[in-house]
Amino acid sequence: MGLWLGTPTLVWAVLMLATCASTWWLKSGAATSMLATAAILVIAAVKVRLVIIHFMELGDAPLKWRIFFELWVIVFSGVILAGFWLSAH
Repeated sequence: MGLWLGTPTLVWAVLMLATCASTWWLKSGAATSMLATAAILVIAAVKVRLVIIHFMELGDAPLKWRIFFELWVIVFSGVILAGFWLSAH
């Protein structure tokens, strides 16, 4: 019973909802392409963090490794967003 109601299942549900929400939002045309793309990149960064923390078990890793990978997600997401923004202007 714990397998179905545990943290991995909840995280998986959040990942699926984030995927569906970003796909629906992009398809609906609710925002400009610039805003939609930036939002989807941010959602992807959050999803990467969830996978790293919960499915790669970084949540139980030593603090220095967790800080390293948290910064990795932030830095590379920022670089991708900056590159996207610079290419659009």
